[in-house]
Amino acid sequence: MNAIQKLRQLTTEVNKGPASAMQAWPVIARLLPRMPLDQAEVARVCEARDPVGLDVLIPRLENPTAQQEPKPDPAIAAVTHEEMKAAMHAFNKRLKLARLNDESRLGGHYTTTGRASQIDAIVPPSEYEPPVWKALVAAGRLRYTGEGFYAPAESAR
Repeated sequence: MNAIQKLRQLTTEVNKGPASAMQAWPVIARLLPRMPLDQAEVARVCEARDPVGLDVLIPRLENPTAQQEPKPDPAIAAVTHEEMKAAMHAFNKRLKLARLNDESRLGGHYTTTGRASQIDAIVPPSEYEPPVWKALVAAGRLRYTGEGFYAPAESAR
């Protein structure tokens, strides 16, 4: 019998009556903190000896893939369409200038090489706060490439 099955058995004992619950709760209080659950909720259920809370925790253990939807970041939700549009315009302008600067650079020879720029991601303009860039990633307009760099989502460069 594994720990989850033991917890399920103890849950049925808790629901049988107060006599069996008195023996089951100390074992539950030892097993639950070892499980991958919200420890604050586990502590509350064990301290209050809450059978309803225990009935809620056991299915979370039995089916961990049934996760709740992640809560949206309120800072991202507060970004307006106009802010995103202006930030995207500034991002595209900065990316274009970075690429032009890279392409017009003189090499060791007297003329330019004529090669295309290899720049595909930049650090976004600092005029806009990080939640604006995260909102653009969430909207699918940009993609985060790591270490503070962003690239256009449609870019395959």
